[in-house]
Amino acid sequence: MKPHRVIHLNATANWGSTGKIAEGIGEVAMARGWESTIAYGRMMNPSTSNLIKTGDKADVYMHYARNRFLDGEGLGSRRATERLVREIENLSPDIIHLHNIHDHWLNYPVLFNYLQSVDTPVIWTFHDCWAFTGHCYHFEQAGCMKWRTHCGDCPKKYSFAPDRSARNFDLKKKWFASLGKRLTIVGASEWISVYAAESMLKGSNVITIHNGVNTDVFMPGGEKRRMILGVSNVWPPYKGLGDFCKLRKIIPADVEIVLVGLKDEQIKSLPEGITGMGRTRGVEELRDLYRQAAVFVNPTHNDTFPTVNIEALACGTPVVTYRTGGSPEAVDGDTGLVVEKGDVASLARAVMKVIDNPKDFSPENCRSRAVREFDMRRQFGRYVDLYDSLLNKS
Repeated sequence: MKPHRVIHLNATANWGSTGKIAEGIGEVAMARGWESTIAYGRMMNPSTSNLIKTGDKADVYMHYARNRFLDGEGLGSRRATERLVREIENLSPDIIHLHNIHDHWLNYPVLFNYLQSVDTPVIWTFHDCWAFTGHCYHFEQAGCMKWRTHCGDCPKKYSFAPDRSARNFDLKKKWFASLGKRLTIVGASEWISVYAAESMLKGSNVITIHNGVNTDVFMPGGEKRRMILGVSNVWPPYKGLGDFCKLRKIIPADVEIVLVGLKDEQIKSLPEGITGMGRTRGVEELRDLYRQAAVFVNPTHNDTFPTVNIEALACGTPVVTYRTGGSPEAVDGDTGLVVEKGDVASLARAVMKVIDNPKDFSPENCRSRAVREFDMRRQFGRYVDLYDSLLNKS
């Protein structure tokens, strides 16, 4: 009997958070007899799934320019997307699973024109809010709720580009809502699922599946240090680098702060008492840092459901985070603390409470929650269960 086939569409393949999530889902699907393919447009690492590269650097650069100067994210890369559609047709997948289809690599009108023409079930995991806004990835950055009715006069538009958020909103509504109940939206957090259900896509099915982590790789070990750890793939301002600098001035001098994923110029600009480093050389080095930390701090100002939080928990490290997006959903009262966004004084008090009371936020509690709620085989297995249920309905 021919195995079922799933194709994932994501900006990256096994690179960055969304690429690793698509990779993990593919691995679990293949373990259950599926064939998995990942179509991507930009960065990649070796994958256990079959890979389809969409477009080239010239496509990405031209699409990026279209976005920056014409507010046209998702409207470039037409020929590359037409080629991708032909590849999908040749593959004849049983499930089409969308992830981040933005980020300068795919033309969504071309893609959704094709999706309208076939009966294949479509799943779309929302890792951010781009799909239902006229411009931004995270509306929390601007505190803007216009997407609930109609975007326009965008507070986050590029200063040197025309404001086309109203046009973008209308185009997205036209194409994304066209699948109706054939589209299943999976929110990576309860937070984004609630908003997706209130958006232009409220006619779609919406469920929540939290991200998962490999608890066989991320696991406790070694001794804890009086160390605060912060980790991000990249550190734009909203990730809270400035908050860490403020935190350094408040907490005792004997508490280390180590930040991972910084660019060289960011490392050079750090105040004394913060150790900065670039991306780790491998997952083992990152795991060892999680293990050593007394507390993982995530002062992100907008996020959907940060995987770094659950990586830390799996390594037995409690988490302190802002009440931002879905970030608080990773922790409970035994595994971390949540403070209001931007309140660095409260952040400092929460951090020191965790460091000074390790038994109240024990490695055992953190590990237990990660295994129980966020093990990748459990979480990504829920996607495969969803695939099966959609095929049984069709």
